[in-house]
Amino acid sequence: MEFGEIVSVLLQGAIVTIKIVAMALPLAAFMAFTFGLVRLYAPAPFKQLSILYIEFFRGTSALIQLYWIYFVLPFFGLSIDAMTAGVIALGLNIGAYGTEVVRGAIQAVPKGQYEASVALNFTSSQRLLRIILPQALVNMIPPFGNLAIELVKATSLVSLITIADLTFKAKSLADMTLQVGEIFVVVLVLYFAMAQCLSLFFRYLEKRLSRGLGRGGMN
Repeated sequence: MEFGEIVSVLLQGAIVTIKIVAMALPLAAFMAFTFGLVRLYAPAPFKQLSILYIEFFRGTSALIQLYWIYFVLPFFGLSIDAMTAGVIALGLNIGAYGTEVVRGAIQAVPKGQYEASVALNFTSSQRLLRIILPQALVNMIPPFGNLAIELVKATSLVSLITIADLTFKAKSLADMTLQVGEIFVVVLVLYFAMAQCLSLFFRYLEKRLSRGLGRGGMN
């Protein structure tokens, strides 16, 4: 098989991988912020629910989580297509790690900022939205960038539920052509390129948010 044909097929798989990341990343961010804030500010029963979510998804295999969502839930009457199952499993898994990032960044905001917002007679929501979160968000960006790269790498798991992502296409081509070296060199380059694009994006975002804070607000 010609090298150009190999690259073309693998690029099709890379597009599927990018789609999965594009859907799973917002879900992970939503779960991270929701359960991070719940753990910090909600009543005790909701805090326990947040801890349960975090410990369950961090303490069990992402692959088993994926299998449960795709293969086991149909036995309970809830059938989910492969793409949706992959997005949900990866989003929930990465979101659990992101929850601790949110909690840690908020707790790292200097105590004086809380005291100043109280002195200015801000409400709890105003303190959080106008004082605490803008500062915490800058500290969240680097670890969130790392989690986004982990998400890209974790997408290879979805090949095991027959989603034609980059890894699935690579394994199929390798079985068909036996051109293992050429195929997996291209795969490495494509995964590396996706990770670097995310890394550059989060670095830009961090600088942008830092400049906004330096001018006294988020722009």
